[in-house]
Amino acid sequence: MKIQFNEFANQRITVMGLGLNGGGLASARFFAQCGAHVTVTDMKTEEQLKPSIEALKEYPIRYVLGKHDEADFQNADIVIKNPAVRPDNPYLKLARRIETDMSIFLSVLPCPLIAVTGSKGKSTTASAVYHILKTAQKKVFLGGNITVSPLDFIDAVDASSIVVLELSSWQLGDLRGNTALHPKIAIITHIVPDHLDRYGTMDAYIADKRVIYANQTSDDYTICEHDSWGVSFSQETKAKCFLYGSTYQGNVPNAYFNDKNEGIFLYNNQEHCLVPGSIFLAGDHNRRNLLAAGIAAKLMGIDDGTIQNATQSFTGVEHRMERFLTINQIEWYNDSAATVPHAVAAAINALNDKPLVLITGGTDKALDFEPVIQEYAKPLHLILLTGSGTDKLIVSLQKHGIAYKGPYSDLQTAVATAYELAPTGSRVILSPGCTSFGMFKNEFDRGLQFKQTVKAMLGINA
Repeated sequence: MKIQFNEFANQRITVMGLGLNGGGLASARFFAQCGAHVTVTDMKTEEQLKPSIEALKEYPIRYVLGKHDEADFQNADIVIKNPAVRPDNPYLKLARRIETDMSIFLSVLPCPLIAVTGSKGKSTTASAVYHILKTAQKKVFLGGNITVSPLDFIDAVDASSIVVLELSSWQLGDLRGNTALHPKIAIITHIVPDHLDRYGTMDAYIADKRVIYANQTSDDYTICEHDSWGVSFSQETKAKCFLYGSTYQGNVPNAYFNDKNEGIFLYNNQEHCLVPGSIFLAGDHNRRNLLAAGIAAKLMGIDDGTIQNATQSFTGVEHRMERFLTINQIEWYNDSAATVPHAVAAAINALNDKPLVLITGGTDKALDFEPVIQEYAKPLHLILLTGSGTDKLIVSLQKHGIAYKGPYSDLQTAVATAYELAPTGSRVILSPGCTSFGMFKNEFDRGLQFKQTVKAMLGINA
């Protein structure tokens, strides 16, 4: 039975993990608007959470900050879990019912869902799907791991809508066994090792990714990259599966790039050109992301011309190979969302046709730099930020004789060094390949601080 909003009136709701981006804030607001008695509990302090608390000031919310109290979990009718909270957290064991902002939203979703996951490219792909459908004048909403909780637009969605959700492995893990997750189209982008500090093994990590298509039927669609992981997904999903890749080989994949660099989708015994040869985004990986998005749009009935125009005009997503400034014949890129080494390698190969200065490094999350370490030799200069991940990277750099500057414990020095070393006609990119914790609140804070630091150094008003 679908949840009715009035069922939350006067219920005791504990929101575990307010955070600064998305779900916790939206959940607290939503349940307060429903007339629930809301308690927000977070290990962060009031000062650290000040922006979120300020946004909720009009609601009668009780805060327990810098700690958790067992009574707030034992006495709650519902505990709303933040995806960053591990499922084996001892406080959660005290709860009688655990939900997430995603599970609440999906339980009342009245329209088709396009769900996107993967290790890299999921934000770009989800945003591109949204852009194409918006270009086609559809009533479409975008949310999820992209830092917009679907509870923020729950009142606006109706049967004529289309919802696009980016779902992280953590969000999918929280939805395991929840039949409300039933995407009409599930997209799984490029898979590489990630979050092994939490999962321990790739198999455990991928198991959560597989949840995205667990409830699909033969009336639905799964879209995967044509690699070993994608093939395994295609063999497991009950949905009709389409594989996309770089080149056509025999009868696979179903979508590929021709000798004109156009993205072609073989569908209903016809070739459909979905991605034109010239696009705004740099990098072959972004071409594949746009092709996946184009396939989803085609399956939703959008015509080829609209898809081509939209994939050509799509300018990308903040913090993901975002070209935010060109000055003194130097291009500056913010790729702060690149939190794994493979993402750094993709950025290097996308931009290395000009002299490239790379700022990289940060906090470790049990990832291995060795599989892509030779890519770190390609930039003209390599500048390191301090962190436990950087310490591991340095071992690999020294092993392979790759020179670097730093590591620097502040962003200002790293940016100034990059500017000093960058020749005319070059590019400078922040692509960390590590998490942000330590020097920054999160990867979005890191990206914003990077852009502000560059502009301040160059005397540009933000």
